[in-house]
Amino acid sequence: MVKVIITLLAILLSLNSYALTKVSATVDKNPAVVNESLILTVVADDDIDSNALDTSTLLGDFIVGRTSVSSQTSMVNFDTTRTTTWTTVLIPRKPGELIIPAFNIDGVKTQVIAIKALAADKLTASNQQELFITTQVSATDLYVQQQITLTVKLHFAAELKRGSLTEPSLTGANILQIGKDKESENIINGKRYRIIERVYAISPQQSGDVVLKSPIFSGEIIMPSARRSNFLSFADTKPVSIIGDDIALTVKAIPTQISGAWLPSELLALHQEWQPVPSQFKVGEPITRTITLTAAGLSKEQLPEITMEVPQGLKVYPDQEELHTGLNNERLVSQKVVNFAIVASQAGEYQLPEITIPWWNTVTNKAEIAKIPGQKIIILPNADIAPSTIQQPPSVNLESPTQPRVVETVIIQKDNFLQWLFLALWLLTLLAWYITAKRPFKIKQTSSATNGKVNNAHLAILAACKQNNGELALASLLPWAQSQASVNNQSDALTTLDSLHEYFSDKALSDAIVELQQSYYGKSPSQWSGNNLLDAIQTLHKKNHVKSAHSAIALNP
Repeated sequence: MVKVIITLLAILLSLNSYALTKVSATVDKNPAVVNESLILTVVADDDIDSNALDTSTLLGDFIVGRTSVSSQTSMVNFDTTRTTTWTTVLIPRKPGELIIPAFNIDGVKTQVIAIKALAADKLTASNQQELFITTQVSATDLYVQQQITLTVKLHFAAELKRGSLTEPSLTGANILQIGKDKESENIINGKRYRIIERVYAISPQQSGDVVLKSPIFSGEIIMPSARRSNFLSFADTKPVSIIGDDIALTVKAIPTQISGAWLPSELLALHQEWQPVPSQFKVGEPITRTITLTAAGLSKEQLPEITMEVPQGLKVYPDQEELHTGLNNERLVSQKVVNFAIVASQAGEYQLPEITIPWWNTVTNKAEIAKIPGQKIIILPNADIAPSTIQQPPSVNLESPTQPRVVETVIIQKDNFLQWLFLALWLLTLLAWYITAKRPFKIKQTSSATNGKVNNAHLAILAACKQNNGELALASLLPWAQSQASVNNQSDALTTLDSLHEYFSDKALSDAIVELQQSYYGKSPSQWSGNNLLDAIQTLHKKNHVKSAHSAIALNP
């Protein structure tokens, strides 16, 4: 026990008597290459606070990367040694003679190190560097909010253990990575490199001369000695960092002649498709008009709204827009696709107005207009649609010269007595008819308003079925059913889709509703086809129309 106590006291005395006496600084290579990392190692012969090393003095000539700190204590024959080691990754910013100044660690200074930094030309990069980054932009002269692509390629000949690549930086710009990383291999001046390629979309929001900062790669490579010993490979790694060249950009302001939406693009085009073909348009059947807007150098968020105006007699139901973004020949291309369902309530000839979108051509530096010209369509009658579902044109004015006036058909006698007699009898008949028909006329007006609601709801559900648009069909089913039940003043009984089964008692309709619900809410959602629901609704509508027609004939005097 006495020996143990003496030993512990000796260790304690040796620890207390130990103090910092020496601090050294070294680099792993000299000369170095601009944009290529070198490792600065600072070692102190004592246990020092990890924050004692201040690397802020290096920021003028170097990009200062990650700093790791480690401490070690060892004792041999009661002789205790303690060390603190700082390891910092540095990247020279410019070629020439660079100085790593002396560091002051608790009053003890390191020596000054002079670094010779070589320019990072292609020959140097391929001969000396294990890693290097190349950057390329699609344009260096651009407008505010114009999108360009930045292609970053990381080349490495060494074996990477781990690593990360930061994003490029540009003050006041929107930066977004496009797609996933691509990997490939290439031989440059006899050395094989693996290449990781990453593409960014960059949209400056401020005009002026700006500098696009390249991404920085930081990681660890496995040293050659580690490849020969798998057991020790976990310890034989080396931290590395690399950065590509910065790129100068000239961002021009929005031209003064632009007053509306600002759409700078290399190419912007509008395209339309019809389904069915224009010669087959019929009353009551939905027509699908697909408008596609394609733009190069714009993000999908920048694409404007696409709207379509239609004349009276047509109803339009826009579908939810589809947005796409991709690369084509290293150019960002965005697309917006909108489907419009058009339903005609009466036959005739209709003129659709043109669709225009102003934009700025960044190639010619001129304002242009993408256009779909106005188009005339002809709607043919449809024998499958009952007349009651077609909105009737406004009633003809009795004063119209094309219609004979009733008074003129009565007053055709030249004899004054007969003329006044017939006129008096006609006025009495008209008065009696007005008194007896006053109440039914009001009922008829109410019925007409109800028929209008029924017609609109019926056309909406037909359009949803024709488009195979299940969401629109689910939203339109209940209003359609309530409009049908409103004729019998029973619309209050229909509040859910389940209540439709009992009210209509139609197996085909019930099966179609269940099919629709299963496609969206079932265990295995699937693409919905509106054919079954369309057939069930049209069949049910024809039955109701025949019933109403027979009832009207029986009640007529």
